[in-house]
Amino acid sequence: MSLTLVASCPPDKALSSSSYSVDFTQGKSDDWTVTAGSVSYDSNGAAFTIKESGDAPTIETSFYFLFGQVEILLRSAPGTGIVSSVVLESDDLDEIDWEWLGGNSAQVESNYFGKGNTTSYDRAVYHAVSPDTQNNVHNYTILWTSEYTTWFIDSVAVRTLNYADAVGGSNYPQTPMRLKIGIWAGGDSSNDQGTIGWAGGTTDYSDGPFTFYVQSVSIVNYSPATSYSYSDTTGSWRSIDVEGGEANSNEGGVATSTSGTAASTTTRSGMWWTASANAVKAASRASLDNEVGTWQFLLVTLGLFVCLAVT
Repeated sequence: MSLTLVASCPPDKALSSSSYSVDFTQGKSDDWTVTAGSVSYDSNGAAFTIKESGDAPTIETSFYFLFGQVEILLRSAPGTGIVSSVVLESDDLDEIDWEWLGGNSAQVESNYFGKGNTTSYDRAVYHAVSPDTQNNVHNYTILWTSEYTTWFIDSVAVRTLNYADAVGGSNYPQTPMRLKIGIWAGGDSSNDQGTIGWAGGTTDYSDGPFTFYVQSVSIVNYSPATSYSYSDTTGSWRSIDVEGGEANSNEGGVATSTSGTAASTTTRSGMWWTASANAVKAASRASLDNEVGTWQFLLVTLGLFVCLAVT
């Protein structure tokens, strides 16, 4: 596994319409790519299942979008150390997350990262959910604009991140995103103790299988286009060339009041690395995660941003 500097970011295929939806209870969609493991479909929706060490089924959209809203109906997976994840991620490692820990069915974690900056782990917030997340379908929504991001549970705002509050905007997620959905074993015994502790403990695979169900996904895209390209190295949304459209950065509303319990962790949550078939080799991958994030952060800080590829 190696880290490669890429001279420039290739154009990202954009969602050409202002809205998109998929009902996974009707089967798979060609708009999604399986990047690790396998995903099955039934009347509950897309089923992401872990049966043994090494399983980490993950899918991602074949398109990107720039600002908008993502609404997902789902049931998280049970199991100590099992992590169900919904992640928005860009090429320069901007990230907006939902994550559910299988050992706690009464809460969900919201999180974000800007330009792969993993120099601190104080952005996670835990939110109470009732009834429980594993036996009941809930609506989890992210409203993402250039000024703020709000996380909703069953149409109730639980957290808002303002642009200025993310290191003056420099760590605010603001570049074209694609949606990634998957499940992984943070509690796998091969992981470092920080990851296992954050995930809630060591996973006992004999208690499985563990299944995460996603019923449907709806996306509102504020910037329909043919493609998105980075015109410079700033990582700013204003630097994005929107081919076949224009950047619309806001819905035009006011964020509502929020609630939640902040938490500081010693490991990076988020699951962008599960795109690799070797995702659960967490010890080496976690090290590379930090390398990617550190280099990305330093390059952007120095005004030398280039794409980073993990191979």
